[in-house]
Amino acid sequence: MPMTISPAATRRVSILPIAAVIIAAIAAMPILAIFWLALTGSTEGWQHLLANVLPRAGFRTFMLLGLTAATTAFFGIVCAWLVTTFEFPLRRLLSAALVLPLAIPSYLAAYAFGEFLDFTGPVQSALRAAFGYHSIRDYWFPDIRSLGGAVIVLSSVLYPYVYLSARAAFSMQGRFAAEAARTLGARPLSVFFSVQLPMARPAIAIGLSLVLMETLNDIGAVEYLGVQTLTFTIYETWLNRGNLANATQIAAVILIIVGALIIIERNAREKQRFGAPKATSMAQRHRLKALAGWRRWCASLFCFLPVVSGFFIPVIVLGGYAAKRLDALFQPKLLKALGHSLEVSLTAAFVTLIAAFVFSYAIRTERSRISKVAARFGSMGYGVPGTVLAIGVLIPLASLDNGVDGFIRSHFGFSSGLLLSGTAFAIIYAHAVRFMTMAEGTLDAGFQKLSPHIDMASRTLGRNRAQTLFKVLLPNMRPAALTAFLLVLIESMKELPATILLRPFGFNTLATLVYEDASRSRVQDAAVPAIIIIIAGLIPVLLVSRSMDHPETR
Repeated sequence: MPMTISPAATRRVSILPIAAVIIAAIAAMPILAIFWLALTGSTEGWQHLLANVLPRAGFRTFMLLGLTAATTAFFGIVCAWLVTTFEFPLRRLLSAALVLPLAIPSYLAAYAFGEFLDFTGPVQSALRAAFGYHSIRDYWFPDIRSLGGAVIVLSSVLYPYVYLSARAAFSMQGRFAAEAARTLGARPLSVFFSVQLPMARPAIAIGLSLVLMETLNDIGAVEYLGVQTLTFTIYETWLNRGNLANATQIAAVILIIVGALIIIERNAREKQRFGAPKATSMAQRHRLKALAGWRRWCASLFCFLPVVSGFFIPVIVLGGYAAKRLDALFQPKLLKALGHSLEVSLTAAFVTLIAAFVFSYAIRTERSRISKVAARFGSMGYGVPGTVLAIGVLIPLASLDNGVDGFIRSHFGFSSGLLLSGTAFAIIYAHAVRFMTMAEGTLDAGFQKLSPHIDMASRTLGRNRAQTLFKVLLPNMRPAALTAFLLVLIESMKELPATILLRPFGFNTLATLVYEDASRSRVQDAAVPAIIIIIAGLIPVLLVSRSMDHPETR
C-alpha cells in the first residue's frame, strides 16, 4: 500500500521568519543585557547616586525635556500652520528652508552657539562697540552654557520634527473643515485652535516624541553647555568613576522613560493612521489666505528666525572657521578620521539595509505574526540613547571576547585579545541596532507601494520566489533601498555618543574628532570636519524636503 503524504508535510518551510527572529534577537540583545546587568549588578555606590547625583541630574533632564518640547512645539506648529494656511512673501522658500536645521547635529550647533555668543564673539563684540563697554563687568549677558542655553540650542535643530509632522497633518486636512468653520464666522486663529490643532494632535505627538528621544540621546551638546543630564551621568559614572554596574542601572531607568515615549509615539501613529482624513484632490485643497500689511512680513520673519538660529548661525560660524583652515583638508589626522567614518558608516548602512530587508520582505511574503513581532523587537533600538546602547553592546561582546580568549589561552597558550568589543565591530553593531527602524520603515513604505498582485503575476508566469525577488521586486525597490541606505549612512556618520564610548584606542571618526577638539576649546580646529558632517547631513534633509513639496505649498 503506497504511503500518502499530506500537503502540510510537503509544504516548504520558509527560512525568512527564522532569519527575522535571529536578527531580532541580535538587535534586542543589548537592551536585554542592560536590564540583566542592572538587576544582577552590584548596588555599591547606588546610595551616593540616589542622594547626590540622580535627583539633580533627573530634575535637569526633565526640565530640559519639558522646555525643549514646549519650544519646539511652539515654533514647529506655528510655522507649519503659517506655510500651509497663508500666503506671504518667501513662503515657498521658507517652507522648504524650515527643514534645513535637521542637517545640523546638536553638538555642532552647541559649539557654534558657544562661539557666536562668547565674549569675543560677534554679538558681544557688537554690543560693546555700540554702547562703549570695555569689560564683562560693564554689562550683563546671558550665559549660553546653561540649561536655558541648552534649550535654545536643542530647540533650534530639533523643531523640524514637529514642523514636518504638523505640516503634513495640516496639509492633509483639506479645505472643508477649516472653511466650514470660517463660514460660521470663525476667525483664522479660532479655526486653528478649535479645528486644525485638535485634528493634528496625533501627528504633533509623533514629532514631539522624536524630539524628546533626541534630547535624551544628546551628550555632546549638554556636556559642552555644562548641563548634567541622566545620559551624561551614565557617561561620567562609567568612565570617570569606573562603575559599570551603576551606569547600567541608570541606563535601565532611561530605557523605561524611552519605552514610555515609544508607546506614546506608536499610539499617536495609530490614531493618525485611522483618524486622519484622506488627502484631497488638487481641486479640493484649500486655497491659501493672503495676508496683508504688516502681518505678511511678520509671518515671513517668524518663519525665518528658526532657520537662522538652527541652520545659518552654525553654518556661518563653522564655515567661517573652516574657510581659514582649508589646509586641514589634507592633514593625515582628518583624512584618517574621514576614512574611519566611511568605513563604519558604509558597513553599518549595508548591514542595516540587509537586516531591514529581511524584516520587510518576511512581512510581505509570509504575513505571519512571528515576522511582525520580530520586526517590532528588531526595531526597539531607535529610541535608545547612544550612551545607553553602548553599554548594552559592550556587555555581550565583552563576555563573548572573554570566553573566546579564555578558551584559546587554555588550549593554545596565547591571547586572542578583544576581537569584537575592542574593534570597530562594536560601533557598527550599535549603529545597526539604533538605525534599524529607519531602514525598515523606509523599505516597508516602499513595499506598500507595490501591489501584492505583482508577486502573483510573476509566479503565474513561471518565476519562482527567488526569481520574483531579484527580477521583479528588487528593481522596483531600488529607490526605497537607496534612500534607506543613505539615511543610515548619514546618521551613522553624525552619531556621537555610542561612537565615543565604543571606539578602540586611537580610533577617530569625523564626529569624535570634532568632539575632541571642541572639548579642548579648539572649536576652530574642529570646523573643517564639522562642515563635512553638515554637508553630508544635507543629503537626507533635501530628500525629505523634496518629498514634502506638495502642490498645495506651491
